[in-house]
Amino acid sequence: MTFLSLLVFSPLLGIVLLMFVRKTDAKMIQWLGTAATVPPLILALFAFIQSGRGFRLEQLDEARDWVRLTDLPFLTDTAYVIRYELGIDGLSLVFIVLTAVLATLAAVASMLVKTEKKGFFLWLLALEIGMLGVFAAANFVWFFLFLEVTLVAMFFLVGKWGGFERERAAYGYLLYNGLGSALLLVVIAVLIARTGTANFALLHEMLHNPVAQGQWIAPLTEEGRRWLLGGLLLAFAVKLPAVPLHRWLIRVHVEAPPPVVMLHAGVLLKIAAYGMIRFGVGLFPDEFRAFAGAIAVFGVINVLYGALLALRQRELKHVLAYSSVSHMGVVLIGLGALNEAGIQGAVFQSVAHGLISALSFLLVGVLAHRMGTTDINRLGGLAKAMPLFSGYLLTAALALLGLPGMAGFVGEFTSFLGLFQTKPALAAAGALGLIFAAVYSLKAILDITFGRACDRQEAVVGWRDPQVSAASLGELQGGVVDLQAKEAVPAFILVALIVAVGVYPQLLAAPLDAVVETMMNGLGG
Repeated sequence: MTFLSLLVFSPLLGIVLLMFVRKTDAKMIQWLGTAATVPPLILALFAFIQSGRGFRLEQLDEARDWVRLTDLPFLTDTAYVIRYELGIDGLSLVFIVLTAVLATLAAVASMLVKTEKKGFFLWLLALEIGMLGVFAAANFVWFFLFLEVTLVAMFFLVGKWGGFERERAAYGYLLYNGLGSALLLVVIAVLIARTGTANFALLHEMLHNPVAQGQWIAPLTEEGRRWLLGGLLLAFAVKLPAVPLHRWLIRVHVEAPPPVVMLHAGVLLKIAAYGMIRFGVGLFPDEFRAFAGAIAVFGVINVLYGALLALRQRELKHVLAYSSVSHMGVVLIGLGALNEAGIQGAVFQSVAHGLISALSFLLVGVLAHRMGTTDINRLGGLAKAMPLFSGYLLTAALALLGLPGMAGFVGEFTSFLGLFQTKPALAAAGALGLIFAAVYSLKAILDITFGRACDRQEAVVGWRDPQVSAASLGELQGGVVDLQAKEAVPAFILVALIVAVGVYPQLLAAPLDAVVETMMNGLGG
């Protein structure tokens, strides 16, 4: 097994070993499930470090024959041959590292999960395989297969281990994302039927090289290309999500267990951004120009709509859910700018929001475990009872509003800088969302940490989280416990990464330079 295959499929070993562990042995399940996320983390960090030292990532690419769809005499030997292909460049490397880091931290945070832990970790590791595979896939078929693994794993993780409305949230997630996947499958099928290949590099060559276009089995018209790009963008808009296709996201953020939301908000939403950049800008740059204005407009709508609704929420999970809608709008703004600053900003914002949302939902899980509720009206005065927790929560809020020196500032500043260069009036309107972000994030966090202290018994009345054990409720009655080492360590790691990217953005920019330069050449600039 080669490097990339080992990176993607190493969690399978954890799945196999978990099969032989008794479901009542919670400590062993926790230890083994967490340990299974470490090998891909080590391999991802190794690739990242080697890339910084000048190692050529394409040397890690791998390909093997998998299936031949047809064998017609007038076709070439490579037509309609789908191969098992994995590949990596600077763009996919950044997202692979993000996935590996957050998967390990989510596994650590799964200590808060108290019911049927074995099944939970089996699906969590399957979800990690799917996420890593999506970013490592080098052809459309394997990209789609890995994407469907994430869809199935998330459905069970939400539907089985979520809150009281978990089934509604799970089916909503399945319906919307299933429709997005169906539309994506249609686009993939048309591309394969017309070109005879699903390989990203060959598709790029056939779409851009006039000589290679003679290899097409059935050439595409300009209108056909626009329709294919439109289908791709709509499919990923559902998964991002863009307003008005966002309602499923709110339910998932509220009902899914916090470790799962760490991965959903931190990684799965970024698959849509990755797809728009990799396939939209990468494969259809000329056609993408025609959609850039509409993408920027939807980005501004996302930013303002999400921020305004977040202002009205009194439930912390709802605040963070609408905040995700708003921050994904910044990604669309960067892509709509269609320049180097905008594309880099879209990637920066994706990584920054991944880290910040993971930190936020890690703390939300601790809060739900301690207090039995995340209703802001039932919380208050936690700064005195839980000073360490309150400090991390305030740090998350400052990162969320885009404080300079933190990762969120880099993504927002670069994305808006790109849009100000091309559409200054639209960028000015979208910048209002940044002001609203400061209001809703600080208001919610300050109400929780320094607001009126409520009766803890009153908080128990609002208890909704089925993962909160009876022992935790007893702890509530006896006194609130601050962050413990097992919770503070992953929180510290996330804060350190947020600050590292904010202080030294070149950490991300370096692996992206070559990819962004190639895309800008395709765009003619």
